[in-house]
Amino acid sequence: MSRKHPIIAVTGSSGAGTTTVKNTFDQIFRREGIRSVSIEGDAFHRFNRADMKAELERRQAQGDLGFSHFSYEANELHELERVFRTYGETGRGRTRHYVHDAQEAEKYGVPPGHFTDWADFEGPSDLLFYEGLHGAVRTPDIRIADQVDLKIGVVPVINLEWIQKIHRDRAQRGYSTEAVTDVILRRMYAYVHCICPQFSETDINFQRVPVVDTSNPFIARWIPTADESLVVIRFKNPRGIDFPYLTSMIHDSWMSRANSIVIPGGKLDLAMQLILTPMILRLVDTARRA
Repeated sequence: MSRKHPIIAVTGSSGAGTTTVKNTFDQIFRREGIRSVSIEGDAFHRFNRADMKAELERRQAQGDLGFSHFSYEANELHELERVFRTYGETGRGRTRHYVHDAQEAEKYGVPPGHFTDWADFEGPSDLLFYEGLHGAVRTPDIRIADQVDLKIGVVPVINLEWIQKIHRDRAQRGYSTEAVTDVILRRMYAYVHCICPQFSETDINFQRVPVVDTSNPFIARWIPTADESLVVIRFKNPRGIDFPYLTSMIHDSWMSRANSIVIPGGKLDLAMQLILTPMILRLVDTARRA
């Protein structure tokens, strides 16, 4: 953690909705005039698309059926930790981009499934913002969570997470439901052992809970809407959180535990603005005075 160069990390698995949360952060940064530098978790994958396919085949031939992008060893987590530590100490760092599709290929001049070259962050910044799979990892060898000043978890109930992933991968990447289901099954071991433990490290978790039937996510025709959902917001340390203010500002919200508030799904952006804006401003104000 760094007083002078703060780091914010949003962590969630594929299909969790971290991109939507990132958009809210971007709105706050623009409105408050905060200069942020952003890095993507995909930039720290260890393999490009072709090499990952070959590595999967090799491991499956050896009987390892649980290897996936969720796995620690499929990612350059020591490099991510080094980037976080360097930024915290100096305000500088480097990143790259993983090119997903033809549109991004045209933008970056790199074929889909490959990485751009590593490049230094551009210009001065007030904070570093990370969005990806591994922003709150803590193991005996990897201490990424220790470098982050504000850790946010985005973790819908798992059937909803699967529905969102299936619909996204079919619509944006052309996968079949069967292919996405195979990926979900392959990732389950690493989801339990690599992704879930991070949500005990996060400072705030946003968990969307549908109030419609999602009992068979593999045949769901629609993603439950925000109005068909509730969101549980859990604070690791509720000290200083003004719950009466939040429940008065967010209509139809209530406290379910001493550290948790439940809100209508359609009020998520409002809740994030109310909760996160003062936290971000405190981090930036402390950094500017340091």
